[in-house]
Amino acid sequence: MITAKTKITGLIGYPLGHTLSPLMHNTGFKQLGIDYRYIVMPVQPHLLKDAVRGVKALGFAGINVTVPHKENVIPLLDEINEEAGFIGAVNTVLNREGSLIGFNTDGRGFMKSIKEAGIDLKGKKVFIVGAGGVSRAVSYYLSKEVERLGLFDIDKDKLDVLVKDLKNIRDNVYSEITINSIADSDIVINATPLGMKDTDLLPLDVSKLNNKKIVIDMIYWDTPLLKKADAMGCKVLNGLGMLFWQGVAAFEIWTGAEAPVDVMRKALIKGIEGK
Repeated sequence: MITAKTKITGLIGYPLGHTLSPLMHNTGFKQLGIDYRYIVMPVQPHLLKDAVRGVKALGFAGINVTVPHKENVIPLLDEINEEAGFIGAVNTVLNREGSLIGFNTDGRGFMKSIKEAGIDLKGKKVFIVGAGGVSRAVSYYLSKEVERLGLFDIDKDKLDVLVKDLKNIRDNVYSEITINSIADSDIVINATPLGMKDTDLLPLDVSKLNNKKIVIDMIYWDTPLLKKADAMGCKVLNGLGMLFWQGVAAFEIWTGAEAPVDVMRKALIKGIEGK
């Protein structure tokens, strides 16, 4: 039951299709016995400013933000943290006594999933295909950990901006000339939407892969790229772990409590299997 004391969280975006966030978060709230609820709220772009004002006015504990609002929400907030500022996008907002603070938990979620998968980044050469928002989120952290980070995108202007920004963090980042420049990389990451559909072209030349490489796709399921890489003996990882851990980070930002990760993970997996 929702009462006057219930702290509301939720997701805004437009359009909003099927999302497993309510299942994962509400299961976590119930497990901890805390009076929070997570709801889904479609917000059309022209109503974003009103919706953000509503977060304050209605006393929401916080919200998640998804497309197309991740960038446009920033000027409507009172503060954003360093990583959200670098990435240029916010996916989590905390209402701290009427002050709205923006975070981006994608990069943290990715790094947690890497650690959980037993992937050691020390001394590794990494190649990322894509220079969009997801790439910015993960490269912000990867550039600090790996020996060398190469990036490619068909949009050269976007690529050049990202590489320049990353070099302000650490001078081990390079713009790759060709999408096939993966031969000397230990870890190859697809940070493009290619693979969302089985009919999509592969984002990179799989002939450059071998069984010594790790292939990661930021899409939440085993894409054609991952299936081909797995058949070639590569260690593979999809984006489900990042989805889970970025949600855990948001949960802890809102509640200030340690998330019950086991029950939240079971809820997410159950939701995916039943989708």
